[in-house]
Amino acid sequence: MKNENYDVLNVDDGRHVKMWTKGVPVEDVAKKQLANTAKMPFIYKHIAVMPDVHLGKGSTIGSVIPTLGAVIPAAVGVDIGCGMMAAKTTLTANDLPDNLSALRSAIERAIPHGMLPKTRSYRGRDEGSWNTPPAAVDVAWGQLKDEFDAICLKTPKLKTTNNYRHLGTLGSGNHFVEVCLDEVGFVWFMLHSGSRGVGNAIGTHFIELAKKDMRTHFINLPDQDLAYLAEGTQHYNDYIEAVSWAQKFARTNRDVMMHNLIAAVRTVITKPFETHVEAVNCHHNYVQKEHHFGKDVLITRKGAVSARPGELGIIPGSMGAKSFIVRGKGNPDSFNSCSHGAGRTMSRTEAKRRFTVDDQVKATEGVECRKDENVIDEIPMAYKDIDAVMHAQRDLVDVVHILKQVVCVKG
Repeated sequence: MKNENYDVLNVDDGRHVKMWTKGVPVEDVAKKQLANTAKMPFIYKHIAVMPDVHLGKGSTIGSVIPTLGAVIPAAVGVDIGCGMMAAKTTLTANDLPDNLSALRSAIERAIPHGMLPKTRSYRGRDEGSWNTPPAAVDVAWGQLKDEFDAICLKTPKLKTTNNYRHLGTLGSGNHFVEVCLDEVGFVWFMLHSGSRGVGNAIGTHFIELAKKDMRTHFINLPDQDLAYLAEGTQHYNDYIEAVSWAQKFARTNRDVMMHNLIAAVRTVITKPFETHVEAVNCHHNYVQKEHHFGKDVLITRKGAVSARPGELGIIPGSMGAKSFIVRGKGNPDSFNSCSHGAGRTMSRTEAKRRFTVDDQVKATEGVECRKDENVIDEIPMAYKDIDAVMHAQRDLVDVVHILKQVVCVKG
C-alpha cells in the first residue's frame, strides 16, 4: 500500500506503520522492530516513522508511538528529554576570528563534556561533571530541586545519581556544541544534550520495573524491551512524574549550557552582540499527552521532533554536514512530527572498524573540531544523507534556515 508522501508497512495482528522514508534506506531489522511495536495492543491508530529511522532498543529511533492506557519506558529511552537548542546571534561570519581554535577552547573550558581523563581538568571539574558548579547552575537547580526531592521519596536511589553536578554539562557520544553560519552569514550557536546521569537512572529504573511487571503478570512480548506500564498503576504514575521532571531537567540543562556558551564566546569575540533574535529549544526523546484524531493520547517521540503548524524545530546533520531550522506543517498522519536528525547507517563499532583518522580529517575539512580516533564513530559517513532525509519529509516541515558548522565540540 503506497501514498504519495509515505509508504505503509502493514503488520499482521497489529496497527499499520506509516513511513516517511521514500528515497532513504531502512534496515530490515528496523522494519522487524517496527512490526513488533505495532503489535502492542494499546497502539493508537498507527505508528509514524521518520526518514532517519534506524534500529534502537525495543523500538526504532526515528519513530512516533501513540498509546492509549500504557507507556513503554524503553521507547522513551534512557536519554530522557534529549534534544536541541539553537540561538541566532547578531554576529556575522566576518566577526569570527581567522583561527577558530581559541573559540573552540573557550567553549570546551566553559561546558563540561565527554568522559575526560582526570589529567585534563578544566576549571575545577573533570570527567564531564562540575566539581563546583557556577552560579547559573545553582539558580537553575533551585527551580528543579523540590520536585526532584519528592520523586526521591518514592525512589530513594535517584538521590545518589549525578543530578546537580550534571546540570549544564554536555555528556558524550553524539552530543555536541556548535558554532554555525546560516545561509546569509549570520552566526548561530547550537547544542545537543539531554537529562544526563539522572535521566539515565530514571529510564533504567522504570524499564526494569516494567520488565518485572511483565514477569509478574505472565505477559509475553515479542521483545522484552517493549515491556510497558499500565495506566492506573502506581508504577505508571511514578514514571510519568519522574519522566516529566527529567524532561524539564533536560530543557534546563540546555538553557544553562547556552548561557555559558554565550559567555565563553564573549571572552574571545569582544564585539558586542545579541542572541535574542531567534531561539529554539526542543526535545526529541520524550513522552507527553497530546490530542490526535479526537482523543487525548500519550505520544512517545523516540528520535522525533514535534512539528505542529508554525512550530520551530531543529534537524541536525552529522558533524561534517549541514543542519536545518524548520517550521512544522502540522501533518496529522505524522502526529505533527518530523525527524530529529540524519540517522545512523551503521553502528559505532562498525564506523570505527571501517574508517580511519585520515577519513575523519577529510570529512570534517573546514570545521574546527577534534579529529582523532576517539571520534571516528561520529564520522559523517556513519550517517544518512541529510538532503535525502529532508526531501523525504517535505510534507512535514518547511526549511527556515540552513546552518553549516564551523566549530564543533563533541562529547
